[in-house]
Amino acid sequence: MDDNGLHYVQYHSSKESTYLAAIRQLISNDLSEPYSIYVYRYFLYQWGDLCFLALDKEENMLGVIISKLEPHRGGPLRGYIAMLAVRKQHRGKGIATKLVRMALDIMIERDAEEIALETEVTNIAAMKLYERLGFLRSKRLHRYYLNGNSAYRFVLFVKESAFTSRLGYEDDEEEADPSQPEPPPSA
Repeated sequence: MDDNGLHYVQYHSSKESTYLAAIRQLISNDLSEPYSIYVYRYFLYQWGDLCFLALDKEENMLGVIISKLEPHRGGPLRGYIAMLAVRKQHRGKGIATKLVRMALDIMIERDAEEIALETEVTNIAAMKLYERLGFLRSKRLHRYYLNGNSAYRFVLFVKESAFTSRLGYEDDEEEADPSQPEPPPSA
């Protein structure tokens, strides 16, 4: 338990009957997207160990983060934060920060090269949180959400290789051998 009487647990499928309804309720109250049960199961069945819950002394859920980790378009191993929600009356207490750090830590431990997410352009608190944690805004996604709101995509480059490959500075050029003469310029 932390100073606020909270404890943080990793989701486990054996607790689905205990946690799934509370996760759905918390997220549906706080996020603008209506997610079906299948979306939750998609994440929780495959990457439940990348999902964390903040619980109070009575085991009431105060916060949740749902994430995944997989290769991105045949390229780098990319972590993805799909959902983050904290009950309104418990915001500003560091719960979201702790949940995000827990998810980041395990994704980085498992060799994620980058971690991405989207958040509504109107969600100033979330944008500040992610920027404090080192995420960069990578693009604006117009009318991204079903409610018509736009989003920003944020990316945290964990390894330099992920960052430089995005900029086109691949490291696959061979180093020039200083003992060899320079090749003549091509015509």
